[in-house]
Amino acid sequence: MGCLAVMAGWPLKRWLGLTLVVLHLVTLDCALPKEVKSKVGEKVGLPCCHEIPSSESLRNYRVYWQKNTKEVVLAYSEGEKISDHDQYTNRTELDSKNLTLWISPVEILDNGTYQCVVQHLRFSHDFSPRVVCDAPVSLSVTADFSEPNITSNVINTTCESTEMVVTCSSHGGFPKPKISGVFNNGSLVWNTTWVSESSLSPYNVTGKLHLNVTKDVNLTCSVEYNGFVKSTSLLLTKTNDCIAPTMPPSYNVITATSIIFIIFLLAITLAARYFPRHACFHCSKNQDSMEEDEKESMKPPMICKMTSETSSL
Repeated sequence: MGCLAVMAGWPLKRWLGLTLVVLHLVTLDCALPKEVKSKVGEKVGLPCCHEIPSSESLRNYRVYWQKNTKEVVLAYSEGEKISDHDQYTNRTELDSKNLTLWISPVEILDNGTYQCVVQHLRFSHDFSPRVVCDAPVSLSVTADFSEPNITSNVINTTCESTEMVVTCSSHGGFPKPKISGVFNNGSLVWNTTWVSESSLSPYNVTGKLHLNVTKDVNLTCSVEYNGFVKSTSLLLTKTNDCIAPTMPPSYNVITATSIIFIIFLLAITLAARYFPRHACFHCSKNQDSMEEDEKESMKPPMICKMTSETSSL
Protein backbone atom coordinates (compact mmCIF):
# COMPACT_ATOMS: atom_id res chain seq x y z
CA MET A 1 0.00 0.00 0.00
CA GLY A 2 2.85 2.34 0.79
CA CYS A 3 4.29 1.72 -2.62
CA LEU A 4 0.96 2.36 -4.23
CA ALA A 5 0.60 5.58 -2.28
CA VAL A 6 4.00 6.73 -3.47
CA MET A 7 3.21 5.78 -7.05
CA ALA A 8 -0.09 7.56 -6.85
CA GLY A 9 1.63 10.65 -5.47
CA TRP A 10 4.05 11.03 -8.38
CA PRO A 11 1.61 12.68 -10.81
CA LEU A 12 0.63 15.20 -8.14
CA LYS A 13 4.26 16.08 -7.44
CA ARG A 14 4.97 16.42 -11.11
CA TRP A 15 1.93 18.66 -11.56
CA LEU A 16 2.98 20.85 -8.64
CA GLY A 17 6.52 21.11 -9.98
CA LEU A 18 5.30 22.02 -13.45
CA THR A 19 2.95 24.61 -11.98
CA LEU A 20 5.81 26.23 -10.07
CA VAL A 21 7.95 26.36 -13.22
CA VAL A 22 5.14 27.96 -15.22
CA LEU A 23 4.49 30.52 -12.50
CA HIS A 24 8.20 31.31 -12.37
CA LEU A 25 8.35 31.84 -16.12
CA VAL A 26 5.24 33.99 -16.05
CA THR A 27 6.75 36.07 -13.26
CA LEU A 28 9.95 36.55 -15.23
CA ASP A 29 7.99 37.48 -18.34
CA CYS A 30 6.00 40.05 -16.40
CA ALA A 31 9.17 41.43 -14.85
CA LEU A 32 10.77 42.02 -18.24
CA PRO A 33 9.65 45.36 -19.67
CA LYS A 34 7.90 45.45 -23.01
CA GLU A 35 9.96 47.29 -25.60
CA VAL A 36 8.51 49.98 -27.84
CA LYS A 37 10.62 51.60 -30.55
CA SER A 38 10.18 55.04 -32.04
CA LYS A 39 12.10 57.66 -33.97
CA VAL A 40 12.62 61.28 -33.04
CA GLY A 41 9.65 63.39 -34.16
CA GLU A 42 7.15 60.53 -34.30
CA LYS A 43 4.11 59.80 -32.11
CA VAL A 44 4.38 56.73 -29.90
CA GLY A 45 2.02 54.93 -27.54
CA LEU A 46 3.21 53.12 -24.41
CA PRO A 47 0.73 50.35 -23.47
CA CYS A 48 -0.44 49.97 -19.90
CA CYS A 49 -0.96 46.66 -18.13
CA HIS A 50 -4.63 47.34 -17.31
CA GLU A 51 -7.71 48.17 -19.33
CA ILE A 52 -10.74 49.74 -17.69
CA PRO A 53 -13.88 47.59 -18.11
CA SER A 54 -16.77 49.07 -20.04
CA SER A 55 -18.85 49.09 -16.83
CA GLU A 56 -16.39 51.49 -15.18
CA SER A 57 -14.74 54.79 -15.94
CA LEU A 58 -11.48 56.57 -15.25
CA ARG A 59 -13.13 58.15 -12.18
CA ASN A 60 -12.77 54.85 -10.34
CA TYR A 61 -8.99 54.78 -10.77
CA ARG A 62 -5.76 56.51 -10.00
CA VAL A 63 -3.19 56.17 -12.80
CA TYR A 64 0.51 57.01 -12.62
CA TRP A 65 2.85 57.00 -15.57
CA GLN A 66 6.38 57.43 -14.28
CA LYS A 67 9.88 57.17 -15.73
CA ASN A 68 12.80 55.43 -14.03
CA THR A 69 10.55 55.03 -10.93
CA LYS A 70 11.33 58.65 -9.98
CA GLU A 71 9.85 61.09 -12.48
CA VAL A 72 6.07 61.29 -12.70
CA VAL A 73 5.33 61.87 -16.37
CA LEU A 74 1.55 62.01 -16.10
CA ALA A 75 -0.91 61.24 -13.29
CA TYR A 76 -4.71 61.06 -13.10
CA SER A 77 -6.95 60.62 -10.07
CA GLU A 78 -10.71 60.16 -10.30
CA GLY A 79 -10.65 61.24 -13.92
CA GLU A 80 -8.70 64.48 -13.36
CA LYS A 81 -5.08 65.26 -14.23
CA ILE A 82 -3.11 65.82 -11.04
CA SER A 83 0.48 65.92 -12.34
CA ASP A 84 2.31 66.71 -15.57
CA HIS A 85 6.11 66.80 -15.87
CA ASP A 86 7.60 69.96 -17.38
CA GLN A 87 9.62 67.94 -19.90
CA TYR A 88 6.40 66.42 -21.26
CA THR A 89 4.18 69.50 -21.19
CA ASN A 90 1.85 69.57 -24.21
CA ARG A 91 3.41 66.35 -25.48
CA THR A 92 1.46 63.67 -23.58
CA GLU A 93 -2.09 62.38 -23.37
CA LEU A 94 -3.75 59.41 -21.68
CA ASP A 95 -6.23 57.03 -23.26
CA SER A 96 -9.22 56.89 -20.91
CA LYS A 97 -9.90 53.18 -21.54
CA ASN A 98 -6.68 51.24 -22.13
CA LEU A 99 -4.58 53.85 -20.26
CA THR A 100 -2.00 54.06 -23.05
CA LEU A 101 0.43 56.95 -22.66
CA TRP A 102 0.85 58.83 -25.95
CA ILE A 103 3.95 60.97 -26.48
CA SER A 104 4.32 63.32 -29.45
CA PRO A 105 6.69 64.43 -30.79
CA VAL A 106 9.26 61.99 -29.44
CA GLU A 107 12.60 63.37 -28.26
CA ILE A 108 15.89 61.66 -27.46
CA LEU A 109 15.40 62.52 -23.78
CA ASP A 110 12.26 60.34 -23.80
CA ASN A 111 14.43 57.24 -24.14
CA GLY A 112 14.21 55.01 -21.06
CA THR A 113 12.03 52.73 -18.95
CA TYR A 114 8.50 53.78 -17.99
CA GLN A 115 6.10 52.25 -15.50
CA CYS A 116 2.32 52.20 -15.48
CA VAL A 117 0.84 52.01 -11.97
CA VAL A 118 -2.95 51.64 -11.67
CA GLN A 119 -4.88 51.83 -8.40
CA HIS A 120 -8.58 51.02 -7.97
CA LEU A 121 -10.31 53.48 -5.68
CA ARG A 122 -13.72 51.82 -5.11
CA PHE A 123 -13.47 48.12 -4.47
CA SER A 124 -11.29 47.48 -1.44
CA HIS A 125 -12.22 46.17 2.00
CA ASP A 126 -10.52 48.96 3.91
CA PHE A 127 -11.47 51.62 1.36
CA SER A 128 -7.78 52.22 0.56
CA PRO A 129 -6.56 52.25 -3.07
CA ARG A 130 -5.78 48.78 -4.37
CA VAL A 131 -2.97 48.31 -6.90
CA VAL A 132 -4.31 46.38 -9.86
CA CYS A 133 -1.42 46.96 -12.24
CA ASP A 134 2.28 47.79 -12.00
CA ALA A 135 4.37 46.97 -15.09
CA PRO A 136 7.38 48.51 -16.87
CA VAL A 137 7.58 49.53 -20.54
CA SER A 138 10.86 50.34 -22.31
CA LEU A 139 10.91 53.11 -24.91
CA SER A 140 13.83 52.89 -27.33
CA VAL A 141 14.28 56.16 -29.22
CA THR A 142 16.24 56.39 -32.45
CA ALA A 143 17.61 59.43 -34.27
CA ASP A 144 18.91 58.91 -37.79
CA PHE A 145 22.59 59.45 -38.50
CA SER A 146 23.78 61.37 -41.52
CA GLU A 147 25.04 59.51 -44.57
CA PRO A 148 28.62 58.41 -43.83
CA ASN A 149 31.31 60.60 -45.35
CA ILE A 150 34.46 58.78 -46.51
CA THR A 151 37.76 60.55 -47.22
CA SER A 152 41.22 59.19 -48.05
CA ASN A 153 44.63 60.75 -47.52
CA VAL A 154 47.69 59.28 -49.27
CA ILE A 155 50.73 59.21 -46.97
CA ASN A 156 53.13 57.10 -49.04
CA THR A 157 53.25 55.56 -52.49
CA THR A 158 55.50 53.04 -54.21
CA CYS A 159 55.40 51.03 -57.41
CA GLU A 160 53.77 48.15 -55.55
CA SER A 161 51.19 49.89 -53.32
CA THR A 162 49.71 53.13 -52.04
CA GLU A 163 49.53 53.68 -48.29
CA MET A 164 46.63 55.83 -47.16
CA VAL A 165 44.55 56.82 -44.14
CA VAL A 166 40.80 56.40 -44.68
CA THR A 167 38.30 58.28 -42.49
CA CYS A 168 34.57 57.56 -42.21
CA SER A 169 32.37 59.93 -40.20
CA SER A 170 28.69 60.48 -39.43
CA HIS A 171 26.84 62.73 -37.01
CA GLY A 172 23.58 63.66 -35.32
CA GLY A 173 22.27 60.19 -34.50
CA PHE A 174 21.17 58.17 -31.49
CA PRO A 175 21.88 55.77 -29.80
CA LYS A 176 25.63 55.11 -29.76
CA PRO A 177 26.45 53.53 -33.12
CA LYS A 178 28.87 50.96 -34.46
CA ILE A 179 31.01 51.42 -37.58
CA SER A 180 31.63 48.45 -39.85
CA GLY A 181 32.90 48.10 -43.39
CA VAL A 182 33.92 45.91 -46.29
CA PHE A 183 37.22 46.16 -48.16
CA ASN A 184 38.40 43.76 -50.86
CA ASN A 185 35.64 41.28 -49.88
CA GLY A 186 36.76 41.29 -46.26
CA SER A 187 35.41 42.92 -43.11
CA LEU A 188 37.16 45.88 -41.50
CA VAL A 189 37.93 46.78 -37.90
CA TRP A 190 37.81 50.57 -37.50
CA ASN A 191 39.57 52.66 -34.90
CA THR A 192 36.38 54.36 -33.70
CA THR A 193 35.79 57.46 -31.58
CA TRP A 194 32.48 58.86 -30.36
CA VAL A 195 31.57 62.38 -29.27
CA SER A 196 28.40 63.18 -27.30
CA GLU A 197 27.48 65.70 -24.63
CA SER A 198 25.73 63.02 -22.55
CA SER A 199 24.27 59.53 -22.76
CA LEU A 200 20.99 61.09 -23.95
CA SER A 201 22.47 63.41 -26.60
CA PRO A 202 23.15 62.95 -30.32
CA TYR A 203 26.38 61.18 -31.21
CA ASN A 204 29.09 62.05 -33.71
CA VAL A 205 31.16 59.06 -34.74
CA THR A 206 34.46 58.79 -36.63
CA GLY A 207 36.37 55.72 -37.75
CA LYS A 208 39.91 55.58 -39.15
CA LEU A 209 41.91 52.95 -41.03
CA HIS A 210 45.44 52.51 -42.37
CA LEU A 211 45.33 50.65 -45.69
CA ASN A 212 47.81 49.51 -48.33
CA VAL A 213 46.08 49.64 -51.70
CA THR A 214 47.66 47.50 -54.42
CA LYS A 215 44.88 48.01 -56.98
CA ASP A 216 41.72 50.05 -57.48
CA VAL A 217 39.11 48.70 -55.07
CA ASN A 218 35.82 49.76 -53.46
CA LEU A 219 35.53 50.40 -49.72
CA THR A 220 32.16 50.45 -47.93
CA CYS A 221 31.55 52.16 -44.58
CA SER A 222 28.37 51.37 -42.61
CA VAL A 223 26.99 53.07 -39.50
CA GLU A 224 24.75 50.69 -37.51
CA TYR A 225 22.38 51.91 -34.79
CA ASN A 226 19.34 50.33 -33.15
CA GLY A 227 18.63 48.02 -36.08
CA PHE A 228 19.18 50.69 -38.76
CA VAL A 229 22.10 51.00 -41.18
CA LYS A 230 23.49 53.89 -43.24
CA SER A 231 26.17 52.97 -45.82
CA THR A 232 28.46 54.75 -48.28
CA SER A 233 31.08 53.43 -50.73
CA LEU A 234 34.26 55.01 -52.12
CA LEU A 235 36.60 53.83 -54.88
CA LEU A 236 40.18 53.78 -53.59
CA THR A 237 42.68 54.15 -56.42
CA LYS A 238 46.32 53.15 -56.56
CA THR A 239 48.02 56.43 -57.40
CA ASN A 240 51.34 55.19 -58.88
CA ASP A 241 51.76 52.66 -61.69
CA CYS A 242 55.01 50.79 -62.10
CA ILE A 243 57.10 52.02 -65.08
CA ALA A 244 60.15 50.02 -66.19
CA PRO A 245 63.31 52.13 -65.69
CA THR A 246 65.40 53.01 -68.77
CA MET A 247 68.57 50.92 -69.05
CA PRO A 248 71.88 52.83 -69.29
CA PRO A 249 73.81 52.41 -72.59
CA SER A 250 76.25 49.52 -72.75
CA TYR A 251 80.05 49.87 -72.73
CA ASN A 252 80.32 49.12 -76.47
CA VAL A 253 77.84 51.85 -77.30
CA ILE A 254 79.75 54.34 -75.17
CA THR A 255 83.06 53.37 -76.86
CA ALA A 256 81.64 53.66 -80.36
CA THR A 257 80.09 57.01 -79.56
CA SER A 258 83.41 58.29 -78.20
CA ILE A 259 85.29 57.20 -81.34
CA ILE A 260 82.75 58.89 -83.60
CA PHE A 261 83.01 62.05 -81.56
CA ILE A 262 86.83 62.06 -81.77
CA ILE A 263 86.74 61.52 -85.54
CA PHE A 264 84.29 64.38 -85.84
CA LEU A 265 86.63 66.68 -83.89
CA LEU A 266 89.61 65.67 -86.10
CA ALA A 267 87.59 66.38 -89.22
CA ILE A 268 86.70 69.83 -87.96
CA THR A 269 90.35 70.52 -87.09
CA LEU A 270 91.63 69.47 -90.52
CA ALA A 271 88.96 71.45 -92.27
CA ALA A 272 89.89 74.51 -90.25
CA ARG A 273 93.53 74.19 -91.37
CA TYR A 274 92.85 73.47 -95.06
CA PHE A 275 90.31 76.11 -95.93
CA PRO A 276 92.39 79.17 -94.84
CA ARG A 277 95.38 78.08 -97.05
CA HIS A 278 93.21 77.47 -100.06
CA ALA A 279 91.60 80.83 -99.65
CA CYS A 280 95.00 82.61 -99.36
CA PHE A 281 96.33 80.90 -102.54
CA HIS A 282 93.44 82.25 -104.57
CA CYS A 283 93.93 85.67 -103.01
CA SER A 284 97.64 85.87 -104.06
CA LYS A 285 96.87 84.67 -107.58
CA ASN A 286 94.27 87.31 -108.03
CA GLN A 287 96.65 89.96 -106.74
CA ASP A 288 99.39 88.99 -109.27
CA SER A 289 96.99 89.19 -112.19
CA MET A 290 95.88 92.60 -111.08
CA GLU A 291 99.50 93.88 -110.99
CA GLU A 292 100.19 92.59 -114.50
CA ASP A 293 97.09 94.30 -115.80
CA GLU A 294 98.23 97.52 -114.22
CA LYS A 295 101.68 97.29 -115.93
CA GLU A 296 100.12 96.63 -119.29
CA SER A 297 97.91 99.64 -118.95
CA MET A 298 100.93 101.90 -118.31
CA LYS A 299 102.74 100.93 -121.57
CA PRO A 300 102.34 103.45 -124.51
CA PRO A 301 100.06 102.32 -127.23
CA MET A 302 101.82 100.81 -130.24
CA ILE A 303 99.55 102.36 -132.83
CA CYS A 304 100.53 105.87 -131.87
CA LYS A 305 104.28 105.15 -132.47
CA MET A 306 103.66 103.70 -135.84
CA THR A 307 101.65 106.71 -136.86
CA SER A 308 104.42 109.14 -135.98
CA GLU A 309 106.98 107.20 -137.95
CA THR A 310 104.80 107.19 -141.01
CA SER A 311 104.31 110.88 -140.91
CA SER A 312 108.08 111.55 -140.84
CA LEU A 313 108.57 109.65 -144.00
